[in-house]
Amino acid sequence: MHDDDLVIVGAGPYGLSVAAHAAARGLDVRVFGRVMRSWHTMPPGMLLKSEPWASDLSDPAGAHGLAAYAATRRVRVEHGVPLPVGFFAAYGEWFARRAVPDVDPRTVVAVRPRPHGGFTVTTEDGQETGTHTVALALGGTPFLDVPAALRPFVPHHVTHSSDLPDPARFAGRDVTVVGAGQAALETAVLLTEAGAHARVVARSPRLVWNSVPPSLRRGAWEAARAPHTGLGCGWRNLLYARTPGAFRRLPGPTRERLFATALGPAGAWWLRHRFEAVPDVRLGRSVVAARPAGDGRLLLTLAGAGPGAPVTEVETDHVVAATGFAPRLDRLDPLCPQVREELRTVGPGGAPEVSGRFEASYPGLFLAGLVTAPAYGPAMRFVYGAGYTAERLVRGVERRLRSPRPTAVPAARPGPAGASRDAGGTVATPG
Repeated sequence: MHDDDLVIVGAGPYGLSVAAHAAARGLDVRVFGRVMRSWHTMPPGMLLKSEPWASDLSDPAGAHGLAAYAATRRVRVEHGVPLPVGFFAAYGEWFARRAVPDVDPRTVVAVRPRPHGGFTVTTEDGQETGTHTVALALGGTPFLDVPAALRPFVPHHVTHSSDLPDPARFAGRDVTVVGAGQAALETAVLLTEAGAHARVVARSPRLVWNSVPPSLRRGAWEAARAPHTGLGCGWRNLLYARTPGAFRRLPGPTRERLFATALGPAGAWWLRHRFEAVPDVRLGRSVVAARPAGDGRLLLTLAGAGPGAPVTEVETDHVVAATGFAPRLDRLDPLCPQVREELRTVGPGGAPEVSGRFEASYPGLFLAGLVTAPAYGPAMRFVYGAGYTAERLVRGVERRLRSPRPTAVPAARPGPAGASRDAGGTVATPG
């Protein structure tokens, strides 16, 4: 069996960017997955929250940015003017045709190590491919997070916002959206505009809206007070955007806390006036229980925070959980359990640790995208982080290809049940 230098699992912004850099470096690279799959499944009418200039996929020459694609479509990209998600998905396909070797649309179902180094990658039809290194760029799909009370009702009565079909199918129906971030607020707006009765339930006591971005051309004082970054204005955002490597040197628990709290839930400024049409907004409430109510509906129990908080119930036809993602090792499909159990973690939350070249603690396994956000910071939650990742990950692959091949599969180190290994290889029991 011929071994590729690198197999990339996933053909979204991060997978395509890594592939472009690898191909430009002369590596024998193969990419599996449907190009921009999750972006194509987003509801019609959804807009890109990030600025166009912060939404480029990455190639070494910088020749295939979003503005270059827009020019081929005679579309002008402007600061402060959101673009349709469908337009961005089409841009990803254009990028793939120009900067990436042929993408195999088959789904990878298994990645297994070989006794003397490298991996065997198996696709849905059973075909096996040998490779010296693997990069998992799985996007957010494996990590969709749904509140525990709602999980038994997925997918018939509960849908994650990333899997929501055309909102028009819910016209005339009652839909409850759980969450307070952009995905929740925009979903509620799209449902309302499609003729549904949309309800927002959020544990946050208030909604947060991003402010209108200032002009790119500003005076020195204004620019110094709130510098533009690919993650929004401000010095803290500048640190997250420009110094992911410094973020990775923080203690694991600190990184996990910042991943969970930095750039918290907020709606885009351009959505705020449209959100006024949403008829039912219940803040400071969480879904604590759910049960069938007959006629295909769900009865949700909502409770406020703290003891003695009021409890209410609502009936709804469907629930959309816009409740984010949980990047953990146990969701790293299709990676085999043998390797997952060997990987070190950032901290007790179970997110995988990666090196300065995005290599996991298992030799030859590289990770890209959302799954690295607890290690490298908020930039990896956005397309903006793809350039930083691709350049360094491909350097790591080249370094690994020059390294001596391991002679045996590393054995998992023993530890107490329920424990996870932190960045230094020590055992940390979850609190």
